[in-house]
Amino acid sequence: MTSALRNRLLLLLVLPLCVLALVGAWLDYRSADEAASRHDQRLMRLLPALADSVVAPPLRDGGAPVLLLAPPVEEFLRQNAGYAGYSVQDLSGRILLGDHWVYSAVPPTHDPEFHSAEYDSVTYRIAVQRTRTGAGELVVALADGSDPRQQWGKQMLMRVLLPNLVLVAAAGLAIHWAVRRAFKPLVDLAEAVERRSPRDLSPISESASPAEVRPLVNSLNRLFALVNAQTEGQRRFVADAAHQLRTPLAGLQAQVEAWALSARAAGRAREGEVQGLEPKSLHAAGSIEKSAIVLGAEEIEKLRHAARRTSKLAHQLLALSRADAGGLDGQPMQRVDLKALCESILEAFLDAATAKGLDLGLEVAPAQANGHGWLLRELLSNLVDNAIKYTPEGGSVTLRCGTGTGGAAFLQVEDDGPGIAESERGRVLQRFYRVPGAAGEGTGLGLAIADEIARVHGGALQLGAVAQGRGLLATVSIPAGPA
Repeated sequence: MTSALRNRLLLLLVLPLCVLALVGAWLDYRSADEAASRHDQRLMRLLPALADSVVAPPLRDGGAPVLLLAPPVEEFLRQNAGYAGYSVQDLSGRILLGDHWVYSAVPPTHDPEFHSAEYDSVTYRIAVQRTRTGAGELVVALADGSDPRQQWGKQMLMRVLLPNLVLVAAAGLAIHWAVRRAFKPLVDLAEAVERRSPRDLSPISESASPAEVRPLVNSLNRLFALVNAQTEGQRRFVADAAHQLRTPLAGLQAQVEAWALSARAAGRAREGEVQGLEPKSLHAAGSIEKSAIVLGAEEIEKLRHAARRTSKLAHQLLALSRADAGGLDGQPMQRVDLKALCESILEAFLDAATAKGLDLGLEVAPAQANGHGWLLRELLSNLVDNAIKYTPEGGSVTLRCGTGTGGAAFLQVEDDGPGIAESERGRVLQRFYRVPGAAGEGTGLGLAIADEIARVHGGALQLGAVAQGRGLLATVSIPAGPA
């Protein structure tokens, strides 16, 4: 952002500077041209005086004419000493008097002519005229090295181009420094917002923000408040709904459990009575049964299974809502003993594993993690429940914990069930997603809840295959926190 702004400001400043440089060069050239015109007129006025300075022909054959410089010519040469010269040539072009470098072709007419010549690294403006003198018709010439038009190139470089180049360079450095300093609060604010967790919707401190960005901070805080209110409303709705469902579902499940036990007991008693009843008694009993709605043990078992599944779904929804990091801001993390956690989970699921004929094992080492104990218990319970549910009879489920590289603690649950295909491992972490063709009637929330809890603790849930190639290895790594 600042780089683009620096480039834009530099372009907006350089273009006017270039235009100003061109305008300045044009004005300088106009000034030099006007001054040069005045110099040409001065030289043209001095040419007759130089011609009058040739007062007599040569005193001997082959000699030079007699020259007596007129005062105006002498004054011109004296004032411009080192940058002025003159010459007197005959009509053949031979220099008779003056400086040999002030040379010019013989003009065809008697009108003054002007041209430029360079001598000793100085560009001279030379005025030439063919005229009559005291020694006959000769060619006189005056050279002036102070002509501003001849020096215009150097003046252009020194007075326009170099200062503007220095100004552009200084402007570039100033823009770089000024933009970086002026936008540092905005850049810091952008970095602070970027570093924020998606669940952190707390307002940004306005007192710590400069006055220039406070309107932006106010807008961001209003947006955070709206999003936080919406998120909190959704989380509260899910929590309240799940919590309200727990009581009636618990009552329903208890009633169905009682019905199931009664149905089993009644079934056994009915079998004994039927064996001892006479045919007439059997007919009477059959009449009584026809007058009432009777649920068999199989139907009651189905009803009990549905009640258990619904109760578990409500519990998982409540756990998912409580795992939302937005509701954990006021709950500080504590040191959690992962070894003791694994041992308690083993005791809680031992009966379920034994009923299915599974070998529920434990391989733990002392390990501690910084986190919420009740959430980590929910995470491990979901992983173990998932493993027990999908592991076939006679299989094994193993719980592990320990400390890995970098001091990070880990939890592992390994089973020898059907496992999850590599292409499906990312999708099973989505809520309510189940692998097509999976056995059982899961809700598709167990692994999603475990993954959410892992991310709340700064870790991640990784699913892989076991060494034997069959089964699932679920690993949760929790970064080491402050002791």
